[in-house]
Amino acid sequence: MKSKTQSAPTAQPKVETNGVSNGGYDTKVKVEEKMDESQLTRLATGVTVDAGPSSSGIAPSRTEKAAVVELRKGIIQITAVENDRQPRSLVILTGLKTLFQTQLPKMPREYIARLVYDSNSKALAIIKRGYKVVGGICYRPFPHRGFAEIVFFATASVDQVKGYGGMLMDHFKTHIRQTYPTMMHFLTYADNYAVGYFRKQGFSKDITLDRSVWAGYIKDYEGGTIMQCTMLRKVNYLDKANIIAQQREAILTKIREMSKSHIVYPGLTQFMDDGSAGGLKIDPKDVPGLRESGWTPSMDTNVRSTPRSAEQNFMQRLLTDLQGHPLAWAFLYPVNGEEVVDYYEVIRKPMDFSTMQQKLERNQYTELKSFVDDAHLVFDNCRLYNPEGSIYAKNATKLEKFMKEQLAEYAKRES
Repeated sequence: MKSKTQSAPTAQPKVETNGVSNGGYDTKVKVEEKMDESQLTRLATGVTVDAGPSSSGIAPSRTEKAAVVELRKGIIQITAVENDRQPRSLVILTGLKTLFQTQLPKMPREYIARLVYDSNSKALAIIKRGYKVVGGICYRPFPHRGFAEIVFFATASVDQVKGYGGMLMDHFKTHIRQTYPTMMHFLTYADNYAVGYFRKQGFSKDITLDRSVWAGYIKDYEGGTIMQCTMLRKVNYLDKANIIAQQREAILTKIREMSKSHIVYPGLTQFMDDGSAGGLKIDPKDVPGLRESGWTPSMDTNVRSTPRSAEQNFMQRLLTDLQGHPLAWAFLYPVNGEEVVDYYEVIRKPMDFSTMQQKLERNQYTELKSFVDDAHLVFDNCRLYNPEGSIYAKNATKLEKFMKEQLAEYAKRES
């Protein structure tokens, strides 16, 4: 059996439900007055910046994930549920069953129904507008063994870009800690395409839990990858954003101690807005901060790269837009043949966005048509390998439509 999970990027929730609360934390990063958020982000990745004060003098606030906003406004709720034969529980469990059957098409429908309604199974559900289920985790706890098995995990396709998946996992960890204080480990068989998501949520293929603890308690799934997550006792998973912000500030502070890239040097007075400095030549050695940045006179002898054509610039912009699209996560890098063992038996001419980026940088696309052909190959490969109704095939079709719209606008401008 395959396809146990479908999920979404992470987010940080702020909600109180079923006794699980994040304490109403406020996510703020302390930054130097002379640097705005975008400059700090570049500095943290090792890029030297000219860090002048922002126009307002105040660092812009961090954009909230859609999931966080919906939680705060009460549009969605997270609730624990089990088969206690109460009408409310049965309605939510039925919604979970339908969600899992839709999002996990390779899993037998009867098997999903049996486990969801099983009295030994527990669940955590995201509900919207009453009892509409848009996400959920079905799990089986083994408190006496110190672990729980995540049986099914899914969020609705239309909501996956909102951050429901990461938010649900954070609440799940907090719920388990409060409900089963001695249970610190999770095991799951992840669908091959969900391995990356679970890795982001703290899961690993390295199973440190002794096999004698869990063998015979969880079901093996053909084509899935067993993964383990061990919770940290000192981490409040609902306050994860604040913890990361503090760690980030500590790193930036250390960078400022070792680097001068945050120092702002005065500009040259010779260059004025009135244009009176036209034709004026300046000795590079007189530019404040240039030597401090590591510049040497020998650098002036470096040959400048050949300017790109308008068509090449468009290809780069289009590829950047494709890579940054919320639905592009499955197409960014080559498929891992160790995780998807039969992929290269089916797909004889693989292609992905990172390979296209390399070809673009090497000037291997002499015309727009060859670039577009490779992009279509990415989408065609996806639809060839994956079922028509799968999230991967749907994302490929939507992303291909987006690309065609961009190409049409470019053609209109050039005509």
